[in-house]
Amino acid sequence: MTTRVLVTGYGGFLGSHICRQLTRQGYRVHGIARRDYPELRQIGVQAIVGDVTIANQCREAIEGMDAVIHTAALAGVWGKRSDFEAINVTATNHLLNAAKSCGVRAFVHCSSPSVTFDGTPQSGIDESVGYPKKWLCDYPRTKAISEQQVVASNDPNKMLTVALRPHLIWGEGDPHLMPRLIQRCRQGRLRCVGDGANLMDTVHVSNAAEAHVLALKKLLDNDFGAAGRAYFITDGEPIACWTWISQILTAAKLSVPSKQISLRNAYRIGAILEAIYRAGGIRSEPPMTRFVALQLGVDHYFSIQSARDRLGYNPQVNRLQELERISPWLQQIAASST
Repeated sequence: MTTRVLVTGYGGFLGSHICRQLTRQGYRVHGIARRDYPELRQIGVQAIVGDVTIANQCREAIEGMDAVIHTAALAGVWGKRSDFEAINVTATNHLLNAAKSCGVRAFVHCSSPSVTFDGTPQSGIDESVGYPKKWLCDYPRTKAISEQQVVASNDPNKMLTVALRPHLIWGEGDPHLMPRLIQRCRQGRLRCVGDGANLMDTVHVSNAAEAHVLALKKLLDNDFGAAGRAYFITDGEPIACWTWISQILTAAKLSVPSKQISLRNAYRIGAILEAIYRAGGIRSEPPMTRFVALQLGVDHYFSIQSARDRLGYNPQVNRLQELERISPWLQQIAASST
């Protein structure tokens, strides 16, 4: 019988790529999101318009499923704490409870490497690094809570679980990272933080999607050694932060800014702006935050050896070749950005 998989947040950048890989491999894919995505229905995804923060809607969507891939989340460095908790924590709890009661065999959760980030450099770390006592914003805090819920729910006798930590997902159709860099460059608001030589990891969306599908297969095959863990997922090729940003801008046919700001000053400005925005109840994101300053100014790259060994993950995308391929798309974004 064909394996039935529910993908939450299925219309998102990562979720849609997961759906495409699953359908190509013969899975019966259902997707739940707050709106419909006709282009995914056209490739065979059974669409469910629903809200994963509502328990009974989670149960209705999961009834009859063999597995769940949970990508729905609220990302970002600014916003209401209650919103992050509702989508990242409460929804994950609802989905886990429904999955357990409905007899789901496998639960794959999309987490984030930021769950281990305390503001200090992360240079080639692996999954043995624990969670910090403090987080710089609510996104990593709530993702850490949900990740721990998922890993703790692993039960060899009932449902196997796993959490994946893809870092800086990129590729054609990216609605966040690349358009934001291009827009800031066009507005003259982009600066190199520090010397730009700090190393960082990225992961192409097709690599990230494949990692989720590989994890799903391991759990469905009752691979107890792969289950009950979190895994860093990257392209496997750390790159200097400003080199990567420069490559994106060059592919978009934009001039790379030459202005710099020290990490110390960027962090100080971020702290001041956060205080001003909070005091004023300003909902829009500050132009700089402490979290963003540190992400731009210190190492954050990771070992993916565990994912290679336990999941069979082997990233394939060549970064420079792919940037060249999507250059026309990046140029379109640059042309429409102000």
